[in-house]
Amino acid sequence: MRSIEIKTPRGIRKIGAGAPTFIVAELSGNHNGSLARAKRIIDAAAKAGADAVKLQTYTADTLTIDSDRKYFRLPKGSNWAGQTLYELYKNAYTPWHWQPALKRHAEKKGLVFFSTPFDETAVTFLEKLRAPLYKIAGYEMSDFPLLRRIAKSGKPVIISAAMATPQDIALSVRTLRRGGAKDIIVLHCVNAYPASPHDMNVRTIPDIMRRFRVLSGLSDHSLGESAALASVALGGSVIEKHLTLSRKDGGPDAKFSLEPEEFRHLVGRVRELEQTLGRASYKATAGEKPNRLFKRSLFVVRDMKKGERFSTENLRIIRPGHGLSPVYFERLLGTQARKDIKRGTPVSRKLISIRV
Repeated sequence: MRSIEIKTPRGIRKIGAGAPTFIVAELSGNHNGSLARAKRIIDAAAKAGADAVKLQTYTADTLTIDSDRKYFRLPKGSNWAGQTLYELYKNAYTPWHWQPALKRHAEKKGLVFFSTPFDETAVTFLEKLRAPLYKIAGYEMSDFPLLRRIAKSGKPVIISAAMATPQDIALSVRTLRRGGAKDIIVLHCVNAYPASPHDMNVRTIPDIMRRFRVLSGLSDHSLGESAALASVALGGSVIEKHLTLSRKDGGPDAKFSLEPEEFRHLVGRVRELEQTLGRASYKATAGEKPNRLFKRSLFVVRDMKKGERFSTENLRIIRPGHGLSPVYFERLLGTQARKDIKRGTPVSRKLISIRV
Protein backbone atom coordinates (compact mmCIF):
# COMPACT_ATOMS: atom_id res chain seq x y z
CA MET A 1 0.00 0.00 0.00
CA ARG A 2 1.35 3.41 -0.93
CA SER A 3 2.06 6.24 1.49
CA ILE A 4 0.83 9.81 1.54
CA GLU A 5 2.67 12.98 2.49
CA ILE A 6 1.64 15.80 4.80
CA LYS A 7 3.32 19.18 4.49
CA THR A 8 4.09 20.63 7.92
CA PRO A 9 6.21 23.55 9.17
CA ARG A 10 8.87 21.00 10.13
CA GLY A 11 8.91 19.25 6.78
CA ILE A 12 7.16 16.32 5.16
CA ARG A 13 5.48 13.67 7.32
CA LYS A 14 4.57 10.37 5.74
CA ILE A 15 1.66 8.09 6.54
CA GLY A 16 1.44 4.56 5.19
CA ALA A 17 3.93 2.14 3.71
CA GLY A 18 7.37 2.40 5.28
CA ALA A 19 6.26 5.00 7.84
CA PRO A 20 5.52 4.56 11.55
CA THR A 21 1.89 4.45 12.61
CA PHE A 22 0.51 7.99 12.69
CA ILE A 23 -0.81 8.38 16.26
CA VAL A 24 -3.32 11.17 16.79
CA ALA A 25 -4.36 12.58 20.16
CA GLU A 26 -7.93 13.89 19.95
CA LEU A 27 -8.44 16.99 22.09
CA SER A 28 -12.18 17.33 21.42
CA GLY A 29 -14.05 18.87 24.37
CA ASN A 30 -11.59 17.69 27.03
CA HIS A 31 -10.31 21.26 27.49
CA ASN A 32 -13.42 21.81 29.65
CA GLY A 33 -13.61 25.43 28.56
CA SER A 34 -10.02 26.30 29.49
CA LEU A 35 -7.40 27.39 26.97
CA ALA A 36 -4.65 26.67 29.49
CA ARG A 37 -5.97 23.13 29.95
CA ALA A 38 -6.10 22.66 26.18
CA LYS A 39 -2.42 23.58 26.01
CA ARG A 40 -1.59 21.17 28.83
CA ILE A 41 -3.30 18.37 26.92
CA ILE A 42 -1.17 19.23 23.89
CA ASP A 43 1.91 19.11 26.13
CA ALA A 44 0.80 15.69 27.39
CA ALA A 45 0.30 14.45 23.83
CA ALA A 46 3.80 15.49 22.86
CA LYS A 47 5.33 13.96 25.98
CA ALA A 48 3.43 10.71 25.35
CA GLY A 49 4.94 10.43 21.87
CA ALA A 50 1.91 11.27 19.74
CA ASP A 51 2.50 12.42 16.17
CA ALA A 52 -0.42 14.79 15.95
CA VAL A 53 -3.13 16.55 17.90
CA LYS A 54 -6.60 17.02 16.46
CA LEU A 55 -9.47 19.20 17.53
CA GLN A 56 -12.92 20.00 16.17
CA THR A 57 -13.99 23.22 14.50
CA TYR A 58 -17.67 23.98 14.92
CA THR A 59 -20.10 26.03 16.96
CA ALA A 60 -23.43 24.96 18.35
CA ASP A 61 -25.10 27.07 15.65
CA THR A 62 -23.18 25.45 12.78
CA LEU A 63 -24.19 21.98 13.98
CA THR A 64 -27.81 22.35 15.02
CA ILE A 65 -30.47 24.79 16.24
CA ASP A 66 -31.37 25.82 19.75
CA SER A 67 -34.50 23.76 20.28
CA ASP A 68 -35.92 21.91 23.25
CA ARG A 69 -38.18 19.70 21.17
CA LYS A 70 -37.92 15.96 21.71
CA TYR A 71 -36.00 15.48 18.45
CA PHE A 72 -33.11 17.52 19.85
CA ARG A 73 -32.91 15.92 23.31
CA LEU A 74 -30.23 13.32 24.03
CA PRO A 75 -31.82 10.02 25.08
CA LYS A 76 -31.49 8.11 28.32
CA GLY A 77 -28.41 5.90 28.29
CA SER A 78 -26.36 8.47 26.41
CA ASN A 79 -23.24 9.92 28.07
CA TRP A 80 -24.91 13.30 27.62
CA ALA A 81 -28.50 12.42 28.59
CA GLY A 82 -30.63 15.31 29.78
CA GLN A 83 -29.09 17.87 27.44
CA THR A 84 -30.20 19.14 24.08
CA LEU A 85 -27.80 18.89 21.16
CA TYR A 86 -27.35 22.64 21.26
CA GLU A 87 -26.44 22.58 24.96
CA LEU A 88 -23.95 19.76 24.41
CA TYR A 89 -22.17 21.48 21.55
CA LYS A 90 -22.19 24.88 23.23
CA ASN A 91 -20.44 23.27 26.21
CA ALA A 92 -18.01 21.10 24.22
CA TYR A 93 -16.90 23.30 21.34
CA THR A 94 -13.38 24.68 21.04
CA PRO A 95 -13.55 28.47 20.58
CA TRP A 96 -12.27 29.38 17.13
CA HIS A 97 -10.18 32.28 18.44
CA TRP A 98 -8.17 29.75 20.51
CA GLN A 99 -7.21 27.66 17.53
CA PRO A 100 -4.37 29.76 16.04
CA ALA A 101 -2.66 29.76 19.46
CA LEU A 102 -3.25 26.01 19.86
CA LYS A 103 -1.79 25.38 16.42
CA ARG A 104 1.36 27.37 17.25
CA HIS A 105 1.68 25.59 20.58
CA ALA A 106 1.31 22.15 19.01
CA GLU A 107 3.79 22.86 16.26
CA LYS A 108 6.36 24.14 18.75
CA LYS A 109 6.04 20.74 20.42
CA GLY A 110 6.69 18.99 17.10
CA LEU A 111 3.11 17.85 16.61
CA VAL A 112 1.07 17.94 13.43
CA PHE A 113 -2.01 20.07 14.13
CA PHE A 114 -5.28 19.53 12.29
CA SER A 115 -9.00 19.59 12.84
CA THR A 116 -12.41 18.24 11.91
CA PRO A 117 -14.47 20.98 10.26
CA PHE A 118 -18.23 20.54 10.48
CA ASP A 119 -19.32 23.02 7.85
CA GLU A 120 -17.88 25.01 4.97
CA THR A 121 -17.19 28.12 7.06
CA ALA A 122 -14.98 25.98 9.30
CA VAL A 123 -13.00 24.80 6.25
CA THR A 124 -12.48 28.41 5.17
CA PHE A 125 -11.28 29.24 8.67
CA LEU A 126 -8.88 26.27 8.77
CA GLU A 127 -7.54 27.10 5.31
CA LYS A 128 -6.50 30.49 6.66
CA LEU A 129 -4.73 28.62 9.47
CA ARG A 130 -2.94 26.52 6.82
CA ALA A 131 -4.20 23.24 8.17
CA PRO A 132 -2.08 20.47 6.59
CA LEU A 133 -4.91 17.91 6.38
CA TYR A 134 -8.55 17.43 7.30
CA LYS A 135 -10.64 14.94 9.23
CA ILE A 136 -14.25 14.21 8.33
CA ALA A 137 -16.40 12.93 11.18
CA GLY A 138 -18.42 9.78 10.59
CA TYR A 139 -21.75 11.55 11.00
CA GLU A 140 -20.71 14.12 8.36
CA MET A 141 -19.51 11.73 5.66
CA SER A 142 -22.72 12.17 3.66
CA ASP A 143 -22.56 15.99 3.77
CA PHE A 144 -21.42 16.20 0.16
CA PRO A 145 -21.13 20.01 -0.05
CA LEU A 146 -18.75 19.79 2.92
CA LEU A 147 -16.81 16.93 1.31
CA ARG A 148 -16.47 18.82 -1.96
CA ARG A 149 -15.26 21.94 -0.13
CA ILE A 150 -12.62 19.90 1.72
CA ALA A 151 -11.59 18.06 -1.45
CA LYS A 152 -11.09 21.38 -3.21
CA SER A 153 -8.21 22.14 -0.84
CA GLY A 154 -6.24 19.28 -2.38
CA LYS A 155 -4.98 18.26 1.05
CA PRO A 156 -5.01 14.74 2.54
CA VAL A 157 -8.33 13.72 4.06
CA ILE A 158 -9.07 11.28 6.88
CA ILE A 159 -12.64 9.97 7.06
CA SER A 160 -14.15 8.21 10.03
CA ALA A 161 -16.39 5.44 8.72
CA ALA A 162 -18.52 5.18 11.85
CA MET A 163 -21.95 3.64 11.30
CA ALA A 164 -21.33 3.62 7.54
CA THR A 165 -22.22 0.94 5.04
CA PRO A 166 -19.79 -0.01 2.25
CA GLN A 167 -22.06 1.92 -0.09
CA ASP A 168 -21.81 5.02 2.13
CA ILE A 169 -18.02 4.80 2.16
CA ALA A 170 -17.79 4.23 -1.60
CA LEU A 171 -19.98 7.27 -2.30
CA SER A 172 -18.01 9.51 0.06
CA VAL A 173 -14.64 8.38 -1.32
CA ARG A 174 -15.88 8.88 -4.87
CA THR A 175 -17.17 12.36 -4.01
CA LEU A 176 -13.81 13.33 -2.51
CA ARG A 177 -11.84 11.97 -5.45
CA ARG A 178 -14.02 13.71 -8.00
CA GLY A 179 -13.64 16.92 -6.00
CA GLY A 180 -9.85 16.80 -6.19
CA ALA A 181 -8.77 14.84 -3.11
CA LYS A 182 -6.00 12.39 -4.03
CA ASP A 183 -4.88 11.19 -0.61
CA ILE A 184 -7.65 9.58 1.44
CA ILE A 185 -7.52 7.55 4.64
CA VAL A 186 -10.67 5.78 5.83
CA LEU A 187 -10.67 4.90 9.52
CA HIS A 188 -12.72 2.08 10.96
CA CYS A 189 -14.69 3.40 13.91
CA VAL A 190 -17.31 2.16 16.36
CA ASN A 191 -19.36 5.09 17.59
CA ALA A 192 -20.10 3.88 21.09
CA TYR A 193 -18.73 5.88 23.99
CA PRO A 194 -16.80 3.94 25.19
CA ALA A 195 -16.80 1.11 22.67
CA SER A 196 -16.68 -2.48 23.95
CA PRO A 197 -13.81 -4.72 22.77
CA HIS A 198 -16.21 -7.34 21.40
CA ASP A 199 -17.75 -4.72 19.11
CA MET A 200 -14.50 -3.46 17.60
CA ASN A 201 -14.24 -5.82 14.58
CA VAL A 202 -10.81 -4.50 13.61
CA ARG A 203 -10.60 -7.00 10.74
CA THR A 204 -12.67 -4.39 8.91
CA ILE A 205 -9.45 -2.42 8.39
CA PRO A 206 -7.81 -4.62 5.73
CA ASP A 207 -11.22 -4.98 4.09
CA ILE A 208 -11.47 -1.18 3.81
CA MET A 209 -8.02 -1.03 2.23
CA ARG A 210 -8.90 -3.73 -0.28
CA ARG A 211 -12.36 -2.46 -1.18
CA PHE A 212 -11.66 1.23 -1.55
CA ARG A 213 -7.94 1.36 -2.44
CA VAL A 214 -7.16 3.69 0.47
CA LEU A 215 -5.04 3.69 3.58
CA SER A 216 -6.90 2.78 6.74
CA GLY A 217 -6.59 2.70 10.51
CA LEU A 218 -8.67 3.06 13.65
CA SER A 219 -10.57 5.86 15.31
CA ASP A 220 -10.69 4.17 18.69
CA HIS A 221 -13.28 4.92 21.36
CA SER A 222 -12.43 1.87 23.46
CA LEU A 223 -10.47 2.36 26.67
CA GLY A 224 -7.94 -0.46 26.32
CA GLU A 225 -4.99 -0.98 23.99
CA SER A 226 -6.01 -4.22 22.29
CA ALA A 227 -8.00 -2.74 19.43
CA ALA A 228 -5.35 -0.16 18.58
CA LEU A 229 -2.56 -2.76 18.62
CA ALA A 230 -4.59 -5.18 16.52
CA SER A 231 -5.23 -2.41 13.99
CA VAL A 232 -1.48 -1.96 13.48
CA ALA A 233 -0.93 -5.71 13.13
CA LEU A 234 -3.64 -5.77 10.45
CA GLY A 235 -2.00 -3.04 8.39
CA GLY A 236 -3.58 0.12 9.78
CA SER A 237 -1.59 3.32 9.33
CA VAL A 238 -3.39 5.66 11.74
CA ILE A 239 -4.62 5.44 15.34
CA GLU A 240 -6.79 8.19 16.80
CA LYS A 241 -7.54 8.20 20.54
CA HIS A 242 -9.06 10.83 22.82
CA LEU A 243 -6.72 12.27 25.45
CA THR A 244 -7.58 14.01 28.72
CA LEU A 245 -5.50 15.04 31.70
CA SER A 246 -7.71 13.03 34.06
CA ARG A 247 -11.04 11.28 33.61
CA LYS A 248 -11.91 12.41 37.14
CA ASP A 249 -11.99 16.00 35.89
CA GLY A 250 -15.09 15.19 33.89
CA GLY A 251 -16.06 16.81 30.63
CA PRO A 252 -18.06 15.75 27.58
CA ASP A 253 -15.57 13.12 26.38
CA ALA A 254 -13.77 12.14 29.58
CA LYS A 255 -15.37 8.69 29.95
CA PHE A 256 -13.81 7.34 26.75
CA SER A 257 -10.49 9.22 26.83
CA LEU A 258 -7.06 7.97 27.83
CA GLU A 259 -5.05 9.69 30.52
CA PRO A 260 -1.46 10.79 29.70
CA GLU A 261 0.30 7.77 31.17
CA GLU A 262 -2.12 5.41 29.41
CA PHE A 263 -1.53 7.22 26.13
CA ARG A 264 2.25 7.08 26.62
CA HIS A 265 2.05 3.35 27.31
CA LEU A 266 -0.04 2.81 24.17
CA VAL A 267 2.45 4.69 22.02
CA GLY A 268 5.29 2.59 23.43
CA ARG A 269 3.41 -0.65 22.74
CA VAL A 270 2.66 0.45 19.17
CA ARG A 271 6.31 1.28 18.49
CA GLU A 272 7.38 -2.08 19.95
CA LEU A 273 4.79 -3.85 17.81
CA GLU A 274 6.05 -2.09 14.68
CA GLN A 275 9.54 -3.42 15.37
CA THR A 276 8.10 -6.87 15.95
CA LEU A 277 6.20 -6.83 12.65
CA GLY A 278 9.29 -5.82 10.70
CA ARG A 279 9.18 -7.17 7.14
CA ALA A 280 8.98 -10.53 5.43
CA SER A 281 12.41 -12.10 5.93
CA TYR A 282 13.94 -15.58 6.06
CA LYS A 283 17.51 -14.50 6.85
CA ALA A 284 19.12 -15.31 10.18
CA THR A 285 19.09 -12.31 12.47
CA ALA A 286 22.15 -11.12 14.35
CA GLY A 287 20.66 -12.62 17.49
CA GLU A 288 20.20 -16.00 15.83
CA LYS A 289 23.70 -16.36 14.37
CA PRO A 290 25.37 -17.53 17.60
CA ASN A 291 22.80 -20.33 17.75
CA ARG A 292 24.06 -21.79 14.51
CA LEU A 293 25.91 -24.13 16.88
CA PHE A 294 22.68 -26.01 17.47
CA LYS A 295 21.91 -26.74 13.82
CA ARG A 296 22.82 -30.13 12.39
CA SER A 297 25.42 -30.55 9.65
CA LEU A 298 27.81 -33.12 8.18
CA PHE A 299 30.86 -34.10 10.27
CA VAL A 300 33.59 -36.67 9.89
CA VAL A 301 33.40 -38.86 13.02
CA ARG A 302 36.42 -41.14 12.32
CA ASP A 303 39.88 -40.29 11.01
CA MET A 304 39.95 -40.69 7.19
CA LYS A 305 42.77 -41.05 4.68
CA LYS A 306 42.87 -39.38 1.30
CA GLY A 307 40.87 -41.49 -1.18
CA GLU A 308 38.89 -43.26 1.53
CA ARG A 309 35.16 -43.44 0.83
CA PHE A 310 32.53 -41.77 2.97
CA SER A 311 30.23 -44.20 4.76
CA THR A 312 27.73 -44.31 7.56
CA GLU A 313 30.64 -45.26 9.82
CA ASN A 314 32.73 -42.14 9.24
CA LEU A 315 30.09 -39.56 8.23
CA ARG A 316 27.23 -38.40 10.42
CA ILE A 317 24.57 -35.72 10.70
CA ILE A 318 25.25 -34.09 14.07
CA ARG A 319 25.40 -30.80 15.86
CA PRO A 320 27.02 -28.21 15.51
CA GLY A 321 26.07 -26.57 12.22
CA HIS A 322 29.51 -25.73 10.84
CA GLY A 323 29.57 -28.34 8.08
CA LEU A 324 27.69 -28.88 4.85
CA SER A 325 23.93 -29.23 5.07
CA PRO A 326 22.53 -32.68 5.90
CA VAL A 327 20.73 -32.63 2.55
CA TYR A 328 24.02 -33.80 0.97
CA PHE A 329 24.48 -36.84 3.23
CA GLU A 330 23.24 -39.51 0.82
CA ARG A 331 25.04 -37.94 -2.15
CA LEU A 332 28.38 -38.15 -0.32
CA LEU A 333 28.08 -41.80 0.67
CA GLY A 334 30.51 -43.82 -1.47
CA THR A 335 32.47 -40.79 -2.71
CA GLN A 336 36.12 -40.23 -1.87
CA ALA A 337 37.85 -37.84 0.49
CA ARG A 338 40.18 -35.45 -1.31
CA LYS A 339 42.67 -35.37 1.60
CA ASP A 340 43.27 -36.76 5.06
CA ILE A 341 40.55 -35.71 7.48
CA LYS A 342 40.67 -35.77 11.26
CA ARG A 343 37.77 -36.91 13.40
CA GLY A 344 35.51 -33.95 14.38
CA THR A 345 36.11 -32.00 11.16
CA PRO A 346 33.09 -30.32 9.56
CA VAL A 347 32.65 -31.44 5.96
CA SER A 348 33.30 -28.68 3.45
CA ARG A 349 33.43 -28.60 -0.35
CA LYS A 350 37.24 -28.69 -0.34
CA LEU A 351 37.19 -32.08 1.40
CA ILE A 352 34.92 -33.91 -1.07
CA SER A 353 35.43 -35.18 -4.61
CA ILE A 354 32.08 -34.12 -6.11
CA ARG A 355 30.42 -30.80 -6.67
CA VAL A 356 27.53 -29.89 -4.46
